[in-house]
Amino acid sequence: MAKLLKELTSELQEFIQQQKVFFVGTAANEGRVNISPKGMDTLRVTDSNTVIWLNLTGSGNETAAHLLKNNRMTIMFCSFEGKPLILRLYGNAKTFHPSEQKYQEYISLFPETPGSRQIIEMHVDLVQTSCGYAVPFMDFKEERTQLNTWAQKQGEERLDKYRKEKNVSSIDGFETGLPNE
Repeated sequence: MAKLLKELTSELQEFIQQQKVFFVGTAANEGRVNISPKGMDTLRVTDSNTVIWLNLTGSGNETAAHLLKNNRMTIMFCSFEGKPLILRLYGNAKTFHPSEQKYQEYISLFPETPGSRQIIEMHVDLVQTSCGYAVPFMDFKEERTQLNTWAQKQGEERLDKYRKEKNVSSIDGFETGLPNE
């Protein structure tokens, strides 16, 4: 059943690379817990204890707000095809914005993606695997293209305006670290 590890093995890193969706969980000390599904080609394992993911412009920015209040984060992967497995990564994370050097260092690891908003770096201090026997089989059909199409259509100026309207605070009113002006 469940196993606890101090780092990602090469087999688990390969499993992560094959996944089409992952889930990010964060929470401030007060307010709501957020669980957010992520997809597209937005996650990289940079070493056995570090993962980064490209956070795209969306309807909210809960993860960034929570990380400013409490930097704990959990990422979960589920095997929907092949051998059953649930993989959870526990650790602490930090958000980097396009104006920051770390963002500039990491962005080249991802394909050019319209609407790129932040990069989140997570230091993994605990890895948990569990059986996943109750997770159903699901076939991957294709990536959705709506987010890329929408972001391209907006252009940088309108995306910036959208972020200032929708992404500078969380649903609990916490700041997200994005500029408000």
